[in-house]
Amino acid sequence: MADLNQDSRTLRIKRLKFLLLAAIFLALLGLLYKLKSAPKHNHETLISQPAITPQPSSTLTDSDFDRHVEQLKKKLPSNDFTIIVQPPFVVIGDESADAVKEHSERTVKWAVDKLKQEYFSKDPKEILDIWLFRDSASYEKNAVALFGEKPTTPYGYYSSAHKSLIMNISTGGGTLVHEIVHPFIEANFPACPAWFNEGLGSLYEQCGEVDGHIHGYTNWRLPGLQTSIKAGTVPSFRTLMAMDARAFYNDDKGTNYAQSRYLCYYLQQKGLLTKFYREFHAHQKVDPTGYKTLQRILGVRDMNAFKQRWERYVLNLSR
Repeated sequence: MADLNQDSRTLRIKRLKFLLLAAIFLALLGLLYKLKSAPKHNHETLISQPAITPQPSSTLTDSDFDRHVEQLKKKLPSNDFTIIVQPPFVVIGDESADAVKEHSERTVKWAVDKLKQEYFSKDPKEILDIWLFRDSASYEKNAVALFGEKPTTPYGYYSSAHKSLIMNISTGGGTLVHEIVHPFIEANFPACPAWFNEGLGSLYEQCGEVDGHIHGYTNWRLPGLQTSIKAGTVPSFRTLMAMDARAFYNDDKGTNYAQSRYLCYYLQQKGLLTKFYREFHAHQKVDPTGYKTLQRILGVRDMNAFKQRWERYVLNLSR
């Protein structure tokens, strides 16, 4: 009888061991299945719909602007200047007070609102000044007096070192909108290559509003680009987009600006520009020039063939 009881206990232990091992085996099978069937987070998956995480619009306070304005008053070249706070900028001009106010609202504020709507989640970290000089004489004289440098362009420029946009406003507001793009690129996309920084900025040299969105139009850069296309001197997009700042600005910069502008214009007209910026921004570490992102957004592999189509498109444009 004792032997029977012992055999019975041994059999039950063996059954329990078998059931335990079977449970462990099934659990392992389930784990392996989950690992194999999980989605792969490769680069193609990641760049399908990137998004820029919204940031607080600015950390600057009214007191910051008040202190800044008080310091500005001490350096004004004359009593002809009006100061208007238009965050994240302070606008200073020597036209009439009404004209300076109109520029600050209808150009500066409008451009900031529309650019942030399409592209930018962050304001510049520091207060930036926009100097609007009424004519060429004031522009050239005061640029030297205030910043110790003679302008190299008759229109205006952005000086990161002086935290200022320095403008000859008599040439129009287009260059002002162009230059407003640069500090926002600096704040939101510090590693942005020159081609896109200048392409986006120059797109809005001639701009307006279409269906509530900022919209660039054809402008004075078009005829020169068309001439270069006909002469066969426009570089490949791979070459353009790989240029560092020195190469971009020093090598026939008229063509580089125009080619960049009208690539942005093409993307805008196809409804792809904002999407391109967001995907490029989101994946700049794996695509620092934007070339691969451009291929993906366009859905093309043969960029030489695309360049030929783009050139035909540009040649059919008119001012």
